[in-house]
Formats: sequence, structure tokens, C-alpha cells
Amino acid sequence: MSQYPEHRARKRFGQNFLRDSGIIDRIHRSVRPQADDAVVEIGPGQGALTEQLASSGAALTLVELDRDLVALLELQLEKYPHVDIIQADALKTDFGALHPGKPLRIIGNLPYNISTPLVFHLLSFHGRIRDMHFMLQKEVVDRLAATPNTKAYGRLSLMTQYYCEVEPLFDVPPEAFSPRPKVQSAVVRLTPHAALPHPANDVAHLQAVLRSAFNQRRKTLRNALKQVADAGQLEAVGINPGARPETLSLGDYVRIANATVSDTQS
Repeated sequence: MSQYPEHRARKRFGQNFLRDSGIIDRIHRSVRPQADDAVVEIGPGQGALTEQLASSGAALTLVELDRDLVALLELQLEKYPHVDIIQADALKTDFGALHPGKPLRIIGNLPYNISTPLVFHLLSFHGRIRDMHFMLQKEVVDRLAATPNTKAYGRLSLMTQYYCEVEPLFDVPPEAFSPRPKVQSAVVRLTPHAALPHPANDVAHLQAVLRSAFNQRRKTLRNALKQVADAGQLEAVGINPGARPETLSLGDYVRIANATVSDTQS
């Protein structure tokens, strides 16, 4: 029985609280926080993992949207002076302003309803981040790690792999949570590249190319990308205009973006 007041999960916040102590320990071992780390936990919920993170001695910032949970966490963690709790929406949080001068280690059991936009938001701070460990819907982890010629491969795969190495760690069954979600979950590690393997001249243009390609993924590149590149431009960088979007690698898309960026901006 918990010594803290009971909190009922709120559907509008996408709350599913992790209860399985074995899974909690496994996540902690995967992260292995050290006393000199700067750690940010997104959506700590009822603090299932937070107590172990705080016990490591790491400087710890919690980003929690639910005001009632913030009050519970303040009570639960009052013995840890190095823990800071922010009541905020992670989608609107400036992660670059947290723990200035130290690389961030970001951890979270991310709500399924905001996981994709939140990953994109966090990628914009890649230069400040050492690594990220997330619990996500398994389908999202599959998309993050997907390779060409697979159904899961798309814009999320490519932009995440543009910035990070993606390493799926282990699956988590629904019964590890309360309330039980209707989907399988998984834990993934994202580690920003020390140097981008395929640097784009204009990342916003690369994103536009990917958006065009995968919004019409059943079409050939000749048709899907006709607003950003013609067949001659594709052939000039070694791309078959008759290919499908899911067959190209990250390097292929960066070549297309770099070859067409000035044309679309002129």
C-alpha cells in the first residue's frame, strides 16, 4: 500500500502508470544514471521510476503536466534537494534551457497520443542531448527503427535516424501498467550522432521532401516529388524516378534535398 494519496489515471492526459517493478528496474539499468548526470524525466506520473533516478544523485528535472501529480511528486520527493519539478506541457517546453552547460539524458513513459510530435520536438534539441530512453507504443518504436522496404518505414524513421542512432531495447506487455493499455509497448534508446552521417544543407527542405514523398507513398517518386524535383534532377543524383518512396535510404533523400534546395527557394 502506497503512503501517498491515490491518483486516478486521466484519459485526457493519456496516463498509463507503470507498475511492474521488474520492468522499472530494467529501465533503470538501461539508463544507469550517474551522480554527475543531468537527467530530465518527462511524464513521471506517480514516480515509479523517479525515486530510483533521484537516488542516483543526478541533477533531476521532472516535466509533468498534471497539477495533481505535481503535488504528489513534491511530497514524495521532498527529501531530494537536487530534484526540480516543472508543471508544464512537454510539447511546449524549451529543453535547451534546462541544466545549462551539461548534456541532457532524457527519459519518459510518453503518452501514446503525443509521442510522435514530442519525439520531433525533442529532436530539435539534439545538440544538447546525450541520450534518450523512452517507453512508447511498440508500433512507434518499430517506426523509429524501421529500414527501407518495410511498411513501418517513413518520415519518422528517417528524421529520427538523421539525428540519432536508434536502438530498441525490450518489449513491455500491457499488464505492466495500470490501467492496462490496449497496445503493446517497448523501450527504445535514441543516441544523437556525434557527427551527422548524412548532413543536409537545409533540414527544413529535407523535411519538406520527406513529407511530399511519404504523403503519397504509393506513387512513384516522379509523381510524389513533382513539386520539389523533376525526373532529371532525380536521375542526376542516382535516383530512379520510377522507384517508390519506401525504397530510398536516408542518404538518398539527403542527396535529393541538397540538389533541389536552391531551386525551391529561388
